[in-house]
Amino acid sequence: MTAPKSGANPHTAGIARFVSKLRYEDIPGEVIERIKLLILDALGCALFGSELEWSRILMTTLAEVDSGNGCGVWGTAQRFSAPHAALVNGTLVQSFELDDVHRQGVLHVGAVTLPPILAVAEMKGGMSGRNFLTAAVAGYEVGPRVGMCMGQEHIVQGWHSGATVGVFSAATGAAAALKLSPEQTVHALGIAGTQSAGLMAAQFGAMVKRMHAGRSAQSGLYGALLAANGFTGIVDVFESPYGGFCTTFSRSTDRFNLEELTSGLGTRFETLRIALKFYSCVATNHTALDAIRKMREHRPFGPDDIAHIAVGSSQATLEHAGWPYRPEGMTSAQLNMPYCIATLLLEGDVFVDQFLDAMIADPARMKLAEKVAVHEDPRITALGSKFRHMVHVAVHLKDGTVLEDTVEAARGSEKNFAPATEVTAKFLKLAGKRLPAAQAQRILELVLRLEDLADIGGLVKALAREKQH
Repeated sequence: MTAPKSGANPHTAGIARFVSKLRYEDIPGEVIERIKLLILDALGCALFGSELEWSRILMTTLAEVDSGNGCGVWGTAQRFSAPHAALVNGTLVQSFELDDVHRQGVLHVGAVTLPPILAVAEMKGGMSGRNFLTAAVAGYEVGPRVGMCMGQEHIVQGWHSGATVGVFSAATGAAAALKLSPEQTVHALGIAGTQSAGLMAAQFGAMVKRMHAGRSAQSGLYGALLAANGFTGIVDVFESPYGGFCTTFSRSTDRFNLEELTSGLGTRFETLRIALKFYSCVATNHTALDAIRKMREHRPFGPDDIAHIAVGSSQATLEHAGWPYRPEGMTSAQLNMPYCIATLLLEGDVFVDQFLDAMIADPARMKLAEKVAVHEDPRITALGSKFRHMVHVAVHLKDGTVLEDTVEAARGSEKNFAPATEVTAKFLKLAGKRLPAAQAQRILELVLRLEDLADIGGLVKALAREKQH
């Protein structure tokens, strides 16, 4: 497609109008019920992440340079200035590959949306539960659309969408929380968009991959706060033919589709297409893991029975998760499909207890991972980003048996969304590892009745751990 002329901003302005004018009463009941579950899930992921090594290093480092105490870090007694709190809380949500994902938009939405909104809530005070839910929906609607606009090529060429696309969920969530005007919201988008950055090479063992979502959350918060005070941004941040977000982060103008930015905005809710994870690894791997689970239910087999496993996938999945496993750190293990398949075969699950430092170079796991080969299936690639996680798995057993299955949508996906009981159970399982059971239950109850809260201050307080004396 051809990019618009410089200065034209129908899509940037359209997003800004939607965000600025969105009211709780405009949001369908099913979207409200879903966003509450999504919020709960993100908070559970963050609480679990609060004691992980990379989280500790980040907080310790920031404490050396930030003496502010305006906003809390979830699951801890630590407080920072609002931008650093958003940075840490976004990192916590994404800290162990357990958080939500909009598959077509290739975005972990809660990690980039909720931290800036709750930072605004602490800074300004008096935010009602309905205003919180409305701001959350604004952010959850916009970011995935930017990802859909960019298409799967964006991640294939090496950009990490959580760090690039994510700033727009953060900016719009914060803008809605601050009740910015359409004009101010345009500038919030333009300020956030120019801060976009993030490289997919971070997936190969680097801790910094965890921080990408936090940086997006921080950048979006900066965008909204600055715009509120009259600071200006790129008014045609999506449409600009030179140096705009889309033209810069795509190889050519036929690799993105600006119409996706505003198509159905306000009538078709992408919030309902956000999936949850029940494995603590990259969402790209979940369909393959589900396929093997199903096969074992019908014809039990163990690690010693495997001759080899072939996984046909999209090109994006191959690039994202299909490389031969190398023990380069926890991040690499959680993103690598052969490693995760080997883990499922050895332990029967792929959740938090299956990812410990001692397991990264486990010889048995590595030997089994060598039997898994991922290859591109051009037929799946040709289906486009809506089918990016689709896989065809063939398990070849030593006795000559070949088991095959094709899985399009993983457990917890938008096409197979989990019941509320499973979402709450996951939350309590994660939060219970870091907080007293009564405190975790209190958070759960407050989130599930957010629409009734005149002030979410009680939720903010419940997310903090009391200081130890």
